[in-house]
Amino acid sequence: MKSGRLVLGAVFVALAGSAAWLMLDDGVAEDRGRGGRAVSVVTAPAELRTFTDIVEALGTAKARESVTLTSRVSDTVQRVHFEDGQAVSKGQVLVELEDSEEQALLQEAEANFREAERSFKRIENLVKQGNASSAALDTEQRRLDEARFRVDASRARLADQKIAAPFDGILGLRQVSEGSLITPNTPITTIDAIDLIKLDFSVPERFIATLKPGQEVEAKVSAYPDRLFKGVVSTVDSRVDPVTRSVVVRAEILNKDNALRPGLLMRVEVINRSWQAIGVAEESVVPTGGRNYVFVVVGDEAQRREVNLGLRRPGYVEVIDGLIAGERVVTEGTMRLGRVDTKVVDKAKGAGAAGEAS
Repeated sequence: MKSGRLVLGAVFVALAGSAAWLMLDDGVAEDRGRGGRAVSVVTAPAELRTFTDIVEALGTAKARESVTLTSRVSDTVQRVHFEDGQAVSKGQVLVELEDSEEQALLQEAEANFREAERSFKRIENLVKQGNASSAALDTEQRRLDEARFRVDASRARLADQKIAAPFDGILGLRQVSEGSLITPNTPITTIDAIDLIKLDFSVPERFIATLKPGQEVEAKVSAYPDRLFKGVVSTVDSRVDPVTRSVVVRAEILNKDNALRPGLLMRVEVINRSWQAIGVAEESVVPTGGRNYVFVVVGDEAQRREVNLGLRRPGYVEVIDGLIAGERVVTEGTMRLGRVDTKVVDKAKGAGAAGEAS
């Protein structure tokens, strides 16, 4: 029983001490407001900042052009002219297939064409001399055309024995070797044009009215945490997904140094609109009773002033009403200020004066 009474007594003493301390602290604050010792604070001017309304999403990077190279025919690889990851130009030959048969067929077709051409000219001269009919000339003309078509077909088959780059780009991993037999289903390598990246991402349908080509986007990837990639919206899809109720948006990002690769997951922000407004540091705002206050230094006193806040951004917040640009706002020391005007010493100004003096 005695120990219980002792505990209760200690609790009452502690509560009484806390109450006395709070009353004393309020009195000190009131004394400060009536001209007591000044409180040291740090201030910063309320400045105009650029605020942006942002739509956030996740997207996947895609190459401007992307193809898996295959052969149009089945044959043996004769020569390979590329390495993994090589940069190539449009039309550059990458793989040559065995083409001895196609070369022979082309030579035969060209020989037949030359013979048909000579025969046509001979009949043409006879027709001019009146020694042959026009029907015979028409027959030779048909033979000449057929021979020309066979030459064209042989050249096309010979061209199919070479696999060339369809556009400028970066090659992927080589999947074939010299001497291997490939078919039209055999992947040779991949080629991607990554000088410009297409970034596809989905946004909720409620943002359709605010999205349009030309809007700026900013994107980040985990591979480059300190780098910001900027681009513009190029297209908004014509259809809304009825399941997810979202629309796909495509943005284009220049990738001159080839840092971005197709398939990367990117965190993207679409800048919907921008405007100028007064911004203050987050730590200068004191929320009390559902309202927000800041301390504005006027002369040598800090005055508590209610403000209406808007958008919050890392490190600062928009002030819609209650402040004028240029007013100095307390950023450090707000917890030592009372509700009434308190005399203060601005350490920020003191530091600036000391720097000028030195």
